[in-house]
Amino acid sequence: MTASLDTDRLFAAIDARDAQAFAAFLADDAEFQFGNAAPVQGRAAIEAYVRAFFEALGGVAHRIDALWESEGRVTCHGEVRYERRDGSALTVPFANVLYLDGGRVARYLVFIDNSALFT
Repeated sequence: MTASLDTDRLFAAIDARDAQAFAAFLADDAEFQFGNAAPVQGRAAIEAYVRAFFEALGGVAHRIDALWESEGRVTCHGEVRYERRDGSALTVPFANVLYLDGGRVARYLVFIDNSALFT
């Protein structure tokens, strides 16, 4: 956990596939970019985008190996295990960079190659 963002709760919301709880961490005008997908603007649009992604999964679990906070940014690195609807799984490394504004995430960047997830 960092002083300005409860990353434990943030990743618990993600791992619970709770799009509404995830969106509560975002600023109203937040930007979210997942991998090489186009950025999504605004809390409501991000919530809908993330909800659709969560619904395509059977489960998700993150392991955070390192977390740094500096000058309004939180960066974390670890592994994520995706469970597909058929019960098979894919584990890949990730890095997230979160830009904070007033304790909320204003910009959320996910660096990951999960291209094998739906193949």
